[in-house]
Amino acid sequence: MPKVIFKFNKENDLWNLWDTCNSSVRWGHDFTRKIDPKIIRLCKKKKLKDIKKKLEDYRKEIYSSGIISASVKSFNKEWGKINNRFFIKLKEVMKKPICSNLFTGYLTTVGRCPYDFNKDKPSFFVNVFNKIPKVLKIAAHEIMHIQFHNTYWKKVEKEIGREKTEDLKEALTVLLNIEFTDLGLAKDEGYPNHQKLRKFIEKEWKKEPDFDVLIKKCTKYLK
Repeated sequence: MPKVIFKFNKENDLWNLWDTCNSSVRWGHDFTRKIDPKIIRLCKKKKLKDIKKKLEDYRKEIYSSGIISASVKSFNKEWGKINNRFFIKLKEVMKKPICSNLFTGYLTTVGRCPYDFNKDKPSFFVNVFNKIPKVLKIAAHEIMHIQFHNTYWKKVEKEIGREKTEDLKEALTVLLNIEFTDLGLAKDEGYPNHQKLRKFIEKEWKKEPDFDVLIKKCTKYLK
């Protein structure tokens, strides 16, 4: 059975903080809105290596506290309770073998939680300050993205292009609110720009809960 391991890596967190400060509004959401303006000014249009030490100083108090180690322990414990059920359901819903036997969830001090779909070492971020239901939801959300990238992405992109495939990948997580409700996940809200597509997916899935059929309907809808 595939598994998820949560851990903390300071270098990864500093990169995510810096990268988030240099990101733009996407899908109607501003990822920088909860970051201290001083940190944004420090990072904006700068190379990470040039501001890394100062950036680390801004996070010194958090890094030296017990919050992170306690969260690592808690996240691993709580995910462990649903791990097997989640992957059994994910395989059933997406109709493909799980793309990896191990997924790493890196704790971050930032609200933005990107992922790496590298099949050999897939990983994602979860916010250290989030409550357990939201952490579980973010992990499930990002793993669903990783699974999509490694199973359906290439075929879909050939039909509708990269941008619309990105939209579809994001909107498909509405299925977490339908098929994974027994796992204690927080509600998957989605991005503002994808609400219409998410409603379409939900409606079509309830008519016919077949992922292959759903993908065909969605690609036709997005063309």
